[in-house]
Amino acid sequence: MDSSNRELIRLEDIYKTYHLGEVDVPVLKGISLSINHGELVALMGASGSGKSTLMNILGCLDHPSSGEYWLDGQEVSALDSDGRAMVRNQKIGFVFQSFNLLPRTSALENVMMPLSYTARHLSEKEGRKRAEALLKLVGLGDRLDHEPSQLSGGQQQRVAIARAIAGDPALILADEPTGNLDSLMARQVMDLLEQINEMGTTIVLVTHDPELARRAQWNIHIVDGLVIDSAPPYERRSTTVSFSADATGSRAG
Repeated sequence: MDSSNRELIRLEDIYKTYHLGEVDVPVLKGISLSINHGELVALMGASGSGKSTLMNILGCLDHPSSGEYWLDGQEVSALDSDGRAMVRNQKIGFVFQSFNLLPRTSALENVMMPLSYTARHLSEKEGRKRAEALLKLVGLGDRLDHEPSQLSGGQQQRVAIARAIAGDPALILADEPTGNLDSLMARQVMDLLEQINEMGTTIVLVTHDPELARRAQWNIHIVDGLVIDSAPPYERRSTTVSFSADATGSRAG
């Protein structure tokens, strides 16, 4: 069976309300959508729209006040914090705007780190071999021993992407992954995310950049805690992607 035709994410009537003392602050107000395996989706919305809260729920960093979140056939919205942590470790990779690399740790060790708590059960030698292969994949095969301070912003984000896919997750959540990069580095990082997506990994990308959003298959727009628009898929552009180690750099339900 072609996994790209199978549903990976399903949200059913998701609400999220924060309680600040005696004040209730509704953030998500009934979101329903689905995303299939292998899709690249851009999530867009102004500050305060609810998209960050939605990403936290998708990443099992938070849980909804009501509604159901199904991830890869498992209903995860009612799990406790330990259960959500297990799902994160097994099925989700994260890429952040600020890279979030360990500062005095080599690129190789940063990529190896998540393998120590995933379900892969690799030996240290096997983990090192996998991390080396992933850094070569992202064009950093000659930067294995470099610490983040010795790398450009674009190179740091490539390390972060290699780390995100180290545990072979079904889903990558990329929160403004090009926000701290210049336009050239941003294109290179987006090229890499597209390549990872073409290998079968589902990616949900939060971005304010319409140029990056145009490269996604779907655009989901959130306003005031609701999905107000979900654009049809774009024609996939056929491009040859290469990475140089010395480069600086849904459908609504």
